[in-house]
Amino acid sequence: MESQELIIHIDWSGPHSLDEVASFNGPEDFGIYQVYGAHHVYGSDALLYIGLAEGREFAVRMEEHWEYPMNHDKGRLQVYLGRLFGGPTPDDATWRRHIKLAERLLIYAHKPALNSQMELGQLEPILWRVHVLNWSQYRDLLPEVSGARWTDRFEHLPCKPHFSTADFTLAPTEARQNEQINEILRA
Repeated sequence: MESQELIIHIDWSGPHSLDEVASFNGPEDFGIYQVYGAHHVYGSDALLYIGLAEGREFAVRMEEHWEYPMNHDKGRLQVYLGRLFGGPTPDDATWRRHIKLAERLLIYAHKPALNSQMELGQLEPILWRVHVLNWSQYRDLLPEVSGARWTDRFEHLPCKPHFSTADFTLAPTEARQNEQINEILRA
């Protein structure tokens, strides 16, 4: 299990048509993608799929995966491409691990209509300390998805009793800090 928090930053671009995605075949064109389009239950502009372009560029992955004859409005599919960033470029094994963890957590939290593997399974305890931060054009995804929220990490916490101000006690240092904060807020 991870002992410290893992923060994964994803920079999203889009929307792109399937034709536009065909040009994303360079050395930076790997990561996670979102596909939006028509769904018979969720409507004409639903999050259909979150996928991974890990060993093949976005262009190749879309060609393999989105020959999607069931979508009656294929010409209107919109694709958003997500690339990892932040800090030095990791080694290949670390990058692959991070992208797989991010994909699994995003799928679990957002439940896209066509993803079939939505459970966390054995990854759940590993995901407890993973945070995915979505930047730029992340569309309908949450800006932050955290394993602390979307796993069973805090399942054992009772919801009641709630905290009561009658039970509050402050150490002298905390009282001074609270007074300083209140003075700043009044200013």
